Amino acid sequence: MTLSPSGHTDTFARDHLPPADRWPVLEFTTEPLRYPERLNAATELMDRVIAAHGPDRPALRTPGGDLWTYGELRRRAAQIAQVLTEDLGLVPGNRVLLRSPNNPWTVAAWLGVLSAGGVVVTTMAALRARELAPIVEKTRPAVALVDHRFVDDVLTVRDTVAPDLAVVAYGGDAHDDLSRRAARKAGRFTAVDTAADDVALFGPTSGTTGVPKITVHFHRDVLSIDNTFGRHTLRLRPDDLVACTAPLAFTFGLGMLVVFTLRAGACALLTESATPAELAGLVADHGVTVLATAPTAYKQILKSGLVKRLAGLRRAVSAGEHIAQDVWEQLHQELGVRIVDGIGATEMLHIFISAADDDIRPGSTGRPVPGYRATVLGPDGEELGPGVEGRLAVIGPVGCRYLDDDRQADYVVNGWNVTGDTFLRDEDGYFWYRARNDSMIVSSGYNIAGPEVEAAVDTHPDVLESAVVARPDPERGAIVCAFVVLREGVAGDETKADEIQNHVKQQIAPYKYPREVRFIASLPRNPSGKLQHYKLRRTVEGTA
Repeated sequence: MTLSPSGHTDTFARDHLPPADRWPVLEFTTEPLRYPERLNAATELMDRVIAAHGPDRPALRTPGGDLWTYGELRRRAAQIAQVLTEDLGLVPGNRVLLRSPNNPWTVAAWLGVLSAGGVVVTTMAALRARELAPIVEKTRPAVALVDHRFVDDVLTVRDTVAPDLAVVAYGGDAHDDLSRRAARKAGRFTAVDTAADDVALFGPTSGTTGVPKITVHFHRDVLSIDNTFGRHTLRLRPDDLVACTAPLAFTFGLGMLVVFTLRAGACALLTESATPAELAGLVADHGVTVLATAPTAYKQILKSGLVKRLAGLRRAVSAGEHIAQDVWEQLHQELGVRIVDGIGATEMLHIFISAADDDIRPGSTGRPVPGYRATVLGPDGEELGPGVEGRLAVIGPVGCRYLDDDRQADYVVNGWNVTGDTFLRDEDGYFWYRARNDSMIVSSGYNIAGPEVEAAVDTHPDVLESAVVARPDPERGAIVCAFVVLREGVAGDETKADEIQNHVKQQIAPYKYPREVRFIASLPRNPSGKLQHYKLRRTVEGTA
């Protein structure tokens, strides 16, 4: 794989790409996917949009009343780039960790890092120190830009595994707050002359073992997700107001709220958190026209009787997990909107199979978005015909590249990106979801690695051992169910279950905690001692 001359001084990202023979096949089959050799994604997302629509268009809004225009966003991104390079010594290719809920300063920081030639490592605000530490160890950031409310865990990680990490908080009252540093800068910055195939971002994703994998994406990849799903399926308009519940650390949220919205000259409504009921209220109160969220939220809005608050939507997107056909039908009946379903992956950066409007077949995920092709593989890697279930595989302009990780060979098979999902393809080329085929638990659109939860449960002093599986749930798709063996003499009652749940919330991101705890005398194992998760799955499936 021949890469263009890099604009990076720090070559860490390229040095730790997979060997060329482990890369997926990359295809650039449409005209918008053919890029010049030199490309900085931040320039494309700001300068070109301002040239077309002017600097005074609204770019970012918040429920609290904040409003940033495109001109203000560009100026603050440039100021942050100046802080990074002039005050903090960032050189092109250095990594910058971001940790924050969705807010305008995080978007400006993301764009400022790209402008400065840095590599963005966006992490969820909900992650605890023990979850951040392996990400920091693998990506080796030089700087961390952190919402002041979430800085403590980053300082803990710095003190334990990254003593040279420069941590800068923002949104607070400190004299060295990023916003105050930025205000002292002129806000004029020439973006670094990066190559289209220079690394723009590292996307952490949970491994099924709980050890994070770091996906690697180029500047051209950022534009490719818009030149495929964004352009052909989503089709935002400049007058759209877009809301999405996914964090910017999820590439689904990054695409919906930053890449697609800014490239269309539209406006994003950034919410730090919202229950489904609150989300419905935000859509109605702020005039949201495009909403993207997980099926769980749509189901809860339907059940709560608030679906009419979504009446102003012209487009609704569901992703993170498969949306059940009955939910799709209810929403269509109530709103007249045909929900856009889709499947994507952090490894692929965004959605690659979907359908919109009259191309939708309710119950089907859709067909490959223009720019991608997909198939179903059998156990030996052979392509299967219509009507046969197998492993979903995809090829397109974006593909899996893990940072220095042997698991690359598991995801890329004979050039195909193999996602870990079981699908069926029909005679017309539509793909129908069947199941996940690994140990990942998908709950309310969140991927939760079972072994990571087990490790957190096992740190409780009264726990001898535990095993975690997915239990089917009508609201969330699945929930985390923990089977727990307690030490002798400890009562397995509701109080102890609550105690274990609260303990896990302190160890890892709270959304990963086991919503059900079952106490058991011993865990099932085979003669060699291997834990038999499948027996526990049968148990929970039989009682769901």
